[in-house]
Amino acid sequence: MGNRYFEVLERASSFLEEQGIEGQSILFVFLERKNWSKTDWLIHLKDEMPEEEEQQLETDLALLADHYPAQYLLGYADFYEQRFSVNEHTLIPRPETEELVELCLKENPDEPLTVVDIGTGTGAIAISLKANRPSWQILAVDISVEALRVAEGNAKRLHAAVDFLQGDLLKPLEGKAIDLLISNPPYISNDEWRLMDESVRTFEPKTALFAEQDGLAIYQRLAQEAPKILAPKGKIYLEIGFQQGKAVKELFQQAFPGHVVRVLKDLSGNERMVAVTPDEKAG
Repeated sequence: MGNRYFEVLERASSFLEEQGIEGQSILFVFLERKNWSKTDWLIHLKDEMPEEEEQQLETDLALLADHYPAQYLLGYADFYEQRFSVNEHTLIPRPETEELVELCLKENPDEPLTVVDIGTGTGAIAISLKANRPSWQILAVDISVEALRVAEGNAKRLHAAVDFLQGDLLKPLEGKAIDLLISNPPYISNDEWRLMDESVRTFEPKTALFAEQDGLAIYQRLAQEAPKILAPKGKIYLEIGFQQGKAVKELFQQAFPGHVVRVLKDLSGNERMVAVTPDEKAG
């Protein structure tokens, strides 16, 4: 008699824990490959595991033990109720970024607006906004040709009419008037780099993660360039590192003295977003 599901998974999970890796990651990959819910798992956990499934699990386990991210292994990540293709040219979309999308949607109605997503990666932000605000004209910019290829594929598969532009930050947008600018830019500093999870440091694209000037370099450039293209009543929504709220707020308050700059916390209680919006009292 062969091995039962729960025995194989328990061994695999313990093996990962011994390597200092989250043991649940192998169960996550296994359930995704089987397209099983937690209920399916409970029903079948004492069933015998077919040999070819055990071989697939061994392959997955070896990669996870080498700190390879589960989402790259599967080739996709879920974000804001949609599934996005991911690979090593794109950052894996994070739950905190869903909160940035949520904030932007909550504060802006479905009326014709020109919206730009800077550093789009998989296209997760731009495509999620388009799915929920069909009347917005959405442009998505990335410096990486490979990332844009992934983003364009995601937009096509998810039937999202987003225009993709290759270039450095706001350069491809010269001469345009933007109503909303949203971005999850690289913001990890030299000091924080060594604290990052090994899977992030080894496999995710460094240009999408890492920034000079204590992680503030991209915000400095955005604060410098955005006033040239943002409409007078335009708004900016940014994801930030949890220690950057004060510095990013100061940068954008100087660049937009007529706007209100707010630092907002994520569900974990960390400062995670900056919103730059017109001062309604002044208007």
